[in-house]
Amino acid sequence: MTQGSAALPPRGGNAKAAPRSPKPPKKRRVWLRVVLLLLSAVILIIVAYFGYLAFKANDALQKSSTVSNSDVKIPVTESVKKKPVGMVLLGLDTRAKGGGMNTDVMMVAVFNPNTKKATVVSIPRDSLLQLEGYGERKANANYATFFSQARSDKGMDKEAAEEDAKRAIRDMLGKFFGVDLKYTAVVNFKGFEDVIDALGGIEVNVDMDMKYVDTADGTNIDLKKGLQKLNGDKALDFVRYRKSNDGRNMSSDFDRNKRESEVVAKIVDKMKSLSGIAKMGEVIDAVGDNMEIDMPPKEIQNLMKTYFGISSADVQFIPLEGIWKSPYVYLDEAKLDEARAALQAKMAE
Repeated sequence: MTQGSAALPPRGGNAKAAPRSPKPPKKRRVWLRVVLLLLSAVILIIVAYFGYLAFKANDALQKSSTVSNSDVKIPVTESVKKKPVGMVLLGLDTRAKGGGMNTDVMMVAVFNPNTKKATVVSIPRDSLLQLEGYGERKANANYATFFSQARSDKGMDKEAAEEDAKRAIRDMLGKFFGVDLKYTAVVNFKGFEDVIDALGGIEVNVDMDMKYVDTADGTNIDLKKGLQKLNGDKALDFVRYRKSNDGRNMSSDFDRNKRESEVVAKIVDKMKSLSGIAKMGEVIDAVGDNMEIDMPPKEIQNLMKTYFGISSADVQFIPLEGIWKSPYVYLDEAKLDEARAALQAKMAE
């Protein structure tokens, strides 16, 4: 190049090179990586947790289901995820002292997958369920009677007799309420306590002072009136309370039924809460160890998936009422008709 000559333009002509984007500050990039790592960790923890729950649930299903052949397949159109299902729910007193085959808690429930709602009717334990072909006995003695008949009259072993008793009480209550009841679940008192303890207790409004001691069966109920948090043992006392030793603060079967419904509603809502979800593994264990249901494991799984997230607002509780004339509770016909109509309507939705 000769002196004084013009400088040559860069290759590509007169266009100037595009300016480079400014690099983000190093500190900002570091924080972005930290946030992404934390989000990834949270996602992995959530996936692992639900995988863990699925594993525990599957194990619990196998424990809970009394269907010997776990390969039983229910047609899709008949599955609980597609069709309303009616069930009998029984609470059995299995305490070491004073326990037996009588069912202190009796409920009939219909779940509808289309509305994701349910209707639950609770039956006073001393009710006389007048039905042709069945003898006169208190409602809570029927399961025990069916079990004894299966053992003595049909020569069944204990396991077979329990299944026969579940079928018999389901048939009886299905005729009584005019709905098709397909399954029977039996939960013992320990399961009731364990589920509530697994959830960290429930808050209820104790409606009266409750004080009753019975050394024969180990009962020692001591609750004060008012809103309070109860563990499993105290919640069971709250539901079971009938009378005091001094004859004051008496409690009827109808009061007990209302408390049962209140406690079930509290359990349902607590399971839906964040704290309840975090303790779901313990709840699954408690159910698996203390409940028996004559539903195939796959259907129990379908039931859990279909109604996961249901709240007490989605459940219509109907406690039956009546008049006590020793030794029975004679049910109020108008309330009974209401309960029948509600169950049948839920089945038809």
